Parts: sequence; C-alpha cells; structure tokens
Amino acid sequence: MKIISYNVNGIRAALKKGFLEWLQQAKPDVICIQETKAHKEQLDVTEFENAGYPYHYWFSAEKKGYSSVAVFCKKEPKHVEYGTGIKTMDFEGRNLRVDYDDVSIMSMYLPSGTNSARLDYKFNYMDEILEYATELRKSIPNLIICGDYNICHEAIDIHNPKMKGVSGFLPEEREWLGKFIDSGFIDSFRFMNPERQEYSWWSYRANSRANNKGWRLDYAMVTEPLKEKITRAYILPEAKHSDHCPIVVELDV
Repeated sequence: MKIISYNVNGIRAALKKGFLEWLQQAKPDVICIQETKAHKEQLDVTEFENAGYPYHYWFSAEKKGYSSVAVFCKKEPKHVEYGTGIKTMDFEGRNLRVDYDDVSIMSMYLPSGTNSARLDYKFNYMDEILEYATELRKSIPNLIICGDYNICHEAIDIHNPKMKGVSGFLPEEREWLGKFIDSGFIDSFRFMNPERQEYSWWSYRANSRANNKGWRLDYAMVTEPLKEKITRAYILPEAKHSDHCPIVVELDV
C-alpha cells in the first residue's frame, strides 16, 4: 500500500501547476492532502475521478479559502470520519480519516504558529490531538496519521538548527512531537532513514528551495503495530506544486 501526504497550499493553484498529471504518475493507493483552501463544490471533482480516484473525501474549514483537508482513494474505504468531534479543531477543517480492514489513514493539518494568538491555538490543538489519538488507538490500533505537523523534530530536520526562537522549531513544539511519537507512533521517514537530511517545506523567500534551506514539517506517523509492515519511506522534492513537497510511506498490508 502506497500512501502519499502532500500540503498543496491551495488545490486549485496546484492543479494549474500539473498536480493531476503528477498524481497519475505517482499512483498512490491513498493520498492525504492538506491546505486545500477549497470547498468541494468549488472544484470539478470529475477531474480526480478520471485520474483514478473515484473515492474522494473533503473536510473543509467553515471559512472559505482557508485550511481544509482531503483524502483521495483508489479503493472505497469501509468508513470515513469527518473531523474529530472536537469543535475547536473541526471548524478549521483539519482532520479527515478513512478506515480499511487492515489500516486507518488520517490526513491532518496541524496549525502553524504565525503569531502569539495562533501559537496559543497551535498548542491547544497539540494537546487535544494527542489526547484524541491516544484514545483512538484503543479502538483503531493500526493507524497512520499523515500530514503537515508544522514542527521540525530534531536538528537534522531543519537547515539551520539555531532557529530555536521560531515557531516550528520551538523547544516546546519539539518536546511535544517527541511525546507524540513516544505515545505509540513511529516517524516512518526517520525510522527508515536515520541519517538522511531531507526537507519537505521551503520558504518562498530568499531562493530557499533552490538553496535547499528547508524544514521537514510533514510526517507519516505509523502506530507501533504496523512497524514491521513499513517497507519504504521517502520524500519527493522534485514535485513542485507547492511550497511543500509530497512524502511517501509504503506498507506491506
């Protein structure tokens, strides 16, 4: 099973940059998308169906053109869960889960901390999603939470580890991500590539992508029971439809 996670920074903008053609070449079984910045009715969804994804699910923010997640599937899941049931998280359209017999896959878009108010919101979300995921694993042990976590975990995950005062690499954020992993998740990319320094996001400023001054903000977190099922985990920096790039995890399920 090939699962891709991709913060597209606006699905309509990504479509204009060849996203669909890329998707047909990449051929994931499931793709988790974050920051669609769109409601389903704003799109011609037959484009995704014609590209080989007849099952597509959208969970959008109340505010149009903001946040929002989606999941496209080749095969129909047995259940789709829209949101978490926690209003403080769900009004921004940040969580969407598809369940299969052997694995459940969530597309998650964790908030960024662009200012003090949003940083407070981010910390609150972090507390709530950890509690939610811990409870969820009791009934769904085979869980993958893919998405943009907006946090670099270790120094190897950021081009400049001295940036400790910037949201995304704050000590408190990094500590939380460590706690999230320790609660029963595996960072699939780091598990399969312990020494590899690669990134999944680059600022649009200062020619950051060309100079590879990036951050690894996107993760496919896999629960412990699936550990032996992971066969590959990698990043696709050559895909350029966004300021992020796709990440991939492959499992033998």
